[in-house]
Amino acid sequence: MRTLLALLLAVTLAFAQGPKMTIGQLRTFLRSSIQLKHPDKQVADYIRKITLTERLLERDIEELIGEGLGPRSAEALRIHVAATAEMAKPAADPAAARSEEPSLAIPSEEQQRKIISEVREIALNYTQRLPDFICLQVTRRYYDPAGLDMFRLADTVAARLSYFEQKEDYKVVSINNQYADVSYDRLGGATSSGEFGTMLKEVFAKETQAQFWWERWARLRGRVVHVFGYRVAQPRSKWSISWQRELVHTPGYKGLIYVDRDMPVVLRITLEAEGIPPAFPIQEARNMLDYDYIDISGQDFLLPLRSEMRMREGRLLVRNLTEFRSYRKFGADAVITFDIPDELPDEATAEQSIKPPPPKK
Repeated sequence: MRTLLALLLAVTLAFAQGPKMTIGQLRTFLRSSIQLKHPDKQVADYIRKITLTERLLERDIEELIGEGLGPRSAEALRIHVAATAEMAKPAADPAAARSEEPSLAIPSEEQQRKIISEVREIALNYTQRLPDFICLQVTRRYYDPAGLDMFRLADTVAARLSYFEQKEDYKVVSINNQYADVSYDRLGGATSSGEFGTMLKEVFAKETQAQFWWERWARLRGRVVHVFGYRVAQPRSKWSISWQRELVHTPGYKGLIYVDRDMPVVLRITLEAEGIPPAFPIQEARNMLDYDYIDISGQDFLLPLRSEMRMREGRLLVRNLTEFRSYRKFGADAVITFDIPDELPDEATAEQSIKPPPPKK
């Protein structure tokens, strides 16, 4: 850790005068920082010192967020959007030109409405299509008291999750590989629920009146996906944030949904709270949930793969990474192992951008 901080400090001092960068150089630097997991705050501080020589677009920032760019770095980049508005467009990226990834036309407004309508129908009936099953839920809980995105592992919680007759039941089986007999509700610390359909249902329910808009094309775990943005106003929200199980606030929220191009199902959904009152202890809250096809008794079902929850209370940052493993059909003879598996690599949930089509002449 000391070595990493020393290297980051050296880089910062070396470029204290504000290095000049093209958009291509900026992307290379940020993607390297994402891969090396540099602290978000220090990357953001560095971004504020650079001078861009080409125009930066909001679309560029959204692509980098999809690849894992932190929120502070994204906000620092947005300062450059206005500052470079009058500059020339970036030169063509030779690497992108050699890419075999196709360019895809933006769907028409009518096509977009049709996609959302089809996704809504499936999302609202999602839980009815699920089989009864059990699985292993592993949650690695991290914290950072200084707010620098330098997280420390607090504990690893393994739970037996059973889904029977469209109801979820959690039973904690171990904490840090030690047997534990504690109710999930009394576990303490940051926890989450609703991964098995609740989040999807609340976003797409007609009474929620969520607003949807087109964002971009992307590739997620090898599949080409539509990415839509959405927003739910606070009066229509049912997403609650609890602090120490004493104070509860229901904020409005916004996010993204990633829809499979070939089948109108959601492969990823994100939520980010908006308008949290200043007096409420938790000031930031966001969640991301990935779905993937899982084989249960010889049949594929779209089920949760991994979720990530982040919250901020003052300077304290909390980050939960939850994975769902060892799915089995529910039954008296169903057996799963409670050995803690290795954490899924970032590549398993990484998004790759797809270039937009060339402008019409």
